[in-house]
Amino acid sequence: MNQRPAPTTFHAAAQEDLRLTPAGLQSVSTLRARRWLVASLNLVTLAGLLWGLAHVLSAGGWSLADIAIFVAFLFGAPWTVLGFWNAAIGLWLLHGTEDGLDRVAPFAAAGEAETPLEIRTAVLMTLRNEDPARAFRRLEIVKQSLDATGQGAWFDYFVLSDTNDPEVAAAEAELAAAFAARIGEQGRLTYRRRSDNAGYKAGNVRDFCERWGDRYELMLPLDADSVMSGDAIVKLARMMQAYPKLGILQSLVVGMPSKSAFARIFQFGMRHGMRPYTMGSAWWIGECGPFWGHNAMVRIAPFRDHCHLPAVPGGPPLGGPIMSHDQVEATLMRRAGYEVRVLPVEAGSWEENPPTMLEFARRDLRWCLGNLQYLKIMDIPGLKAMSRFQLAWAILMFIGLPAWTLMIALLPLKVLEDRAIADYPAGFAAFLYVLFFAMYLSPKLAGFADILLTKGGTQRYGGTARFVASSLIEIVFAFLQGAVSTFRTTLFMIGLAFGQARIGWNGQARDAHALSFATAFAGLWPHLLFGLYIFGTLMVLSPTVLIWSLPLTAGYILAIPFAMLTAAPALGAFFVRSGLCGIPEDFDPPAEIVAIQGGKAR
Repeated sequence: MNQRPAPTTFHAAAQEDLRLTPAGLQSVSTLRARRWLVASLNLVTLAGLLWGLAHVLSAGGWSLADIAIFVAFLFGAPWTVLGFWNAAIGLWLLHGTEDGLDRVAPFAAAGEAETPLEIRTAVLMTLRNEDPARAFRRLEIVKQSLDATGQGAWFDYFVLSDTNDPEVAAAEAELAAAFAARIGEQGRLTYRRRSDNAGYKAGNVRDFCERWGDRYELMLPLDADSVMSGDAIVKLARMMQAYPKLGILQSLVVGMPSKSAFARIFQFGMRHGMRPYTMGSAWWIGECGPFWGHNAMVRIAPFRDHCHLPAVPGGPPLGGPIMSHDQVEATLMRRAGYEVRVLPVEAGSWEENPPTMLEFARRDLRWCLGNLQYLKIMDIPGLKAMSRFQLAWAILMFIGLPAWTLMIALLPLKVLEDRAIADYPAGFAAFLYVLFFAMYLSPKLAGFADILLTKGGTQRYGGTARFVASSLIEIVFAFLQGAVSTFRTTLFMIGLAFGQARIGWNGQARDAHALSFATAFAGLWPHLLFGLYIFGTLMVLSPTVLIWSLPLTAGYILAIPFAMLTAAPALGAFFVRSGLCGIPEDFDPPAEIVAIQGGKAR
């Protein structure tokens, strides 16, 4: 009897090349090739930087300080290197090829089609001790914008409260009843307040899925500070409808106009830097994309059935409910056979950014704790290799920060050791320092280039002169803020190591407000002490090195006045009047932003 020959390696490889991602959007082999290319570029670049650093450190022989700096750099540099290549790839996709978006988001075209919606979506707003009037106003603006598209009947609204303040809870219930009365259709708005907040926000959303999820195909989670345009939401819904194996579709969330100088400068830098970076990362991450927990379309059935978060083993601070739940949910959705994608387009999806440095740090430390919890759940069975990489990378993002603090703390000792070296490679050390800084700034520089190369790009930011001035302000801000954030996170992680750090989940201060000297000093006095140590020792040992170190170290000694200045209402008002660090919505606000600022919603 003739037997069918076993498939050859060639045939197996050919079949693999033809295999598509679950939604049929891209070739698996194409994504694999992109990932290998990015991995190779990063490894070669990192190896080159490590070789250069070893050349500088080994002058005069290796000391314990040299070894510590080298190891710390090994942990701290990868994020900068990947950021450089993401920005470079993203800038090429935006300006070096005509089909950049098609290569990154082949599903996007479905959003532009006039296909009638046939699936229902639940718009969720999760609350915990937030300003109720502010939150309900934003949700009503979303509804009005959706109704204006003519597709509003396909969307219902849920306010999911974990509020434990009785006065705030009473205000929520009253506003919900008034909102429902204005809608005038039974069941279009549901208000539910839990008696406890088990699982925090993730538990809140899971409760919705289990109680009401069968009624809807999709859900759109919104935070209390979230706003989306009806047009953007309908386009996302059409994309999800066209591709049933899209499990999560994350919009590109950008900041909205603010009266706070801190928020304005921060979101100005994020706005233009995010587009090239996100384009570049989405090019190779593909169907294992990010989920930021809000302003994203989520397919309810697989989310409910397959994305239940594991409890982190052990006691606090790392044990218990997962604080940074969204990335874990993304990996579980991909494990379930659904794609997780990001749409790297600025299109009607906004959030508010923290108005002061201290509020920013509070949010950042919650993310830090949440990401470090991934250390205990890396062994979740069945995850894709790319998903495990994403969890590991999220951990490294924060582990790298104390590594930078250690390098700076050892700088005076390194200067002391190198004073006796006659042939110290000072020129090469300076070159390596400048090269690394250029790579560190590359997402911002790519963002600047993107705006400058885009026809009418600077006009969206108030003109070329204003854009350039704002960019210079933001670069200085980024260095000062980076020093503060890095050191604060380092202190927090030291506390975690000794079981002392605690982070809660509560309402956030979202309006611009001043910081008193007492408040700023109470939060930032350790930064001042560390800065005095660095400045004092380097002033004695090598004023030249002190000057070179200023981009990294000035933020420590200036932390308190910097926090107070960027929170000052007067500076915020000046920025608003002058248009400095303004975003496109400052100069041409869409109807949703006008409504938030006090105008009439559509």
